[in-house]
Amino acid sequence: MTGQPETFAFNDENAEKAKALIAKYPVGWQASAVMPLLDLAQRQNDGWLPKEAMDSVAGLLGMPPIRVYEVATFYTMYNLKPIGKHHVQVCTNLPCWLRGSDAIVGACRKSLGIDFGMTTEDGMFTMSETECLGACVNAPMMQIGDDYYEDLDSDSATAILEKLKSGGAPKPGSQTGRHTCEPAGGLTTLKPSKGGK
Repeated sequence: MTGQPETFAFNDENAEKAKALIAKYPVGWQASAVMPLLDLAQRQNDGWLPKEAMDSVAGLLGMPPIRVYEVATFYTMYNLKPIGKHHVQVCTNLPCWLRGSDAIVGACRKSLGIDFGMTTEDGMFTMSETECLGACVNAPMMQIGDDYYEDLDSDSATAILEKLKSGGAPKPGSQTGRHTCEPAGGLTTLKPSKGGK
């Protein structure tokens, strides 16, 4: 984890990406690029947005800085303080809770030795509670970085975290082998006819 920088500027690669993002919007509507630019700045800055990065985005878009702060503080996808290398976001909203997210939270607490809003002493893991990650049919689930881990139970959640601890890359997606968001027992409709057509 790093401290707050004194200044922020996009590196050469991200400056080109920022120009391309801004160019997607009509003249006069460049402020619409605020969310992707904040994401780009956050990715460049080890997963969090210091005030200087938000100010830089405001300058690029010709927006008052307060408008950028409003966006960054409203959406939970933006982190306003340093986070660990692996940001473990556990969904505890109703569908995940009904399917056992309390067990996932417990497994994460036990495996990582931290609670929501905390970072491990080695700076490797930050744990956050989220309201909804949009994969309700595959509940319970958690997001780590850009990857979704779905159809979890306490054992699979623990296995994912242990693999990350050892430097491995756990397989994202359903942990029960479910294909995307099909019913857990497999397709019940839209099956091929008996003739194979």
